[in-house]
Amino acid sequence: MTAKFDQVLVDIVDYVANYQIDSDIAYETAWYCLLDTLGCGLEALEYPACTKLLGPIVPGTIAKNGARVPGTNYELDPVQAAFNIGAAIRWLDFNDTWLAAEWGHPSDNLGAILATADWVCRNSAGVGKVTFTVHDLLTAMIKAHEIQGCIALENSFNKVGLDHVVLVKVASTAVAAQVLGLTREQSLNALSLAWVDGQSLRTYRHFPNAGSRKSWAAGDATSRAVRLALIARQGEMGYPTVLTAKTWGFYDVSFGGKPFTFQRPYGSYVMENILFKISFPAEFHSQTAVEAAMTIQARMQAEGRSAGEIEKVSIRTHEACVRIIDKSGPLHNPADRDHCIQYMVAIPLLFGRLTARDYEDEVAVDPAIDLLREKIKCVEDPELTRDYLDPAKRSIANALSVEFSDGTSWEEVLVEYPIGHARRRIEAVPLLIEKFKINLARSFGKEQQEKILTLTLDRQKLEATSVDDFVELFVKSDFVS
Repeated sequence: MTAKFDQVLVDIVDYVANYQIDSDIAYETAWYCLLDTLGCGLEALEYPACTKLLGPIVPGTIAKNGARVPGTNYELDPVQAAFNIGAAIRWLDFNDTWLAAEWGHPSDNLGAILATADWVCRNSAGVGKVTFTVHDLLTAMIKAHEIQGCIALENSFNKVGLDHVVLVKVASTAVAAQVLGLTREQSLNALSLAWVDGQSLRTYRHFPNAGSRKSWAAGDATSRAVRLALIARQGEMGYPTVLTAKTWGFYDVSFGGKPFTFQRPYGSYVMENILFKISFPAEFHSQTAVEAAMTIQARMQAEGRSAGEIEKVSIRTHEACVRIIDKSGPLHNPADRDHCIQYMVAIPLLFGRLTARDYEDEVAVDPAIDLLREKIKCVEDPELTRDYLDPAKRSIANALSVEFSDGTSWEEVLVEYPIGHARRRIEAVPLLIEKFKINLARSFGKEQQEKILTLTLDRQKLEATSVDDFVELFVKSDFVS
């Protein structure tokens, strides 16, 4: 008798296959998310550290009717295309964020979704042609967000040393399986294979090993998801009790023997409440701190004060911020710097800005940055931690106060919700669209920009467009890595 699949796997597969999304807010937010995520990938193409990892595994290889990588002329097999798209999306830490017991970036899953949808559309020509529309793409995004985010609500993988990209792999496997036409049994097999894998350690996100793998870890997860879905489609067996098996299951091996707990059933909650990074390419727990620092710097300019006069900066914050990005000592690379709240506050106090370039060595060598970093201290406020964990609030608050060397001090600047939060969505949308336009201009000439904007800013027309026609607009024929 074949063992029954763990209920956690069954719930995910049945949700992907059967749940009907009727939330227009979710679809509208997914539309914005699609534009923002693609734009983040386009900006990353300006960085050689990213582009050197892109393209086919064997240089010069072209997959006939392969999946395309937006902003490039690559045509790749869907596994490698998922890696390319996913790595570019995540490279600059500028795409969306979900914060809970576990944090992560659900739009990372677009690497798998877009690669498989484009590949299937391009390889099913003829009478039986399969057409995935952008509406279908948005549906897959909503479901991937929901799977990753709902598991993350109550289950902390970072506390057992595992990176959140395990949830990218799981969510991407589930939605890629549907895009690729797997049966229910094949989908369950694929999902079990995702949990069987050894999962990534968080070591590349933390001192003393913080490094650039954190920028391609999600691309790696999405590509593995596509690979596992394709293996299952070929008839490879699954492992029904992969989570619950005594001694050898995921719970016992990797989760301290504890089963997952769930706050809510799968629906469209996560997409509706996703956090966009709009103003600053910074780890999300610091977004409100950077905004507060910009407010303080504007007042300093108005009053003729300089950062050199600062004696002390206090950051009143939440526990997750202290645990993840409160960092002192040497910072060795951009990956180290964009996970240090002191660095991300020092830059705007000094220069009135925080851009992706500010993490690079040519900026970081300025000795004024480290001098100011040493004066910035974090302290946890239990009330802010409670508000961070409260499902009705989901705040990510930081409060900055400044003391100057002449003995004067300014009142605290508190920012509870970053501009990309659902509570500030109306304020955020025009800025998100502007961010998308700026990122288009990085890769494409005016004519191609106009074609893309004419389609993408018309939601009704966009949703009716086939995925392969949509991706075609983002091909850059003269791309050189």
